[in-house]
Amino acid sequence: MIFDIEVKISLKSGMLNPEASTIERSLDLLGYEVKNAKTIEIITFQMEGEDREVIRENVVDMCERLLCNPVIHNYKINVIPQNMACGK
Repeated sequence: MIFDIEVKISLKSGMLNPEASTIERSLDLLGYEVKNAKTIEIITFQMEGEDREVIRENVVDMCERLLCNPVIHNYKINVIPQNMACGK
């Protein structure tokens, strides 16, 4: 079975986010009043396997070892069997 994987990575609360600060300032200059802008990174890929929980554990390991820095990042993982992703 093929699974579609989505990993959303964001900075933990209190971490400096210069990109979001720049977006806020730029929107303000354009006349839009926004507060608390945040940026996230989304990584998508596919994995093959039979057990959804095993796939999820592997993705957690990937996040902890390479995809993000657990000291400064939060992450959310979605593991969706491909036939469900297509609405079947």
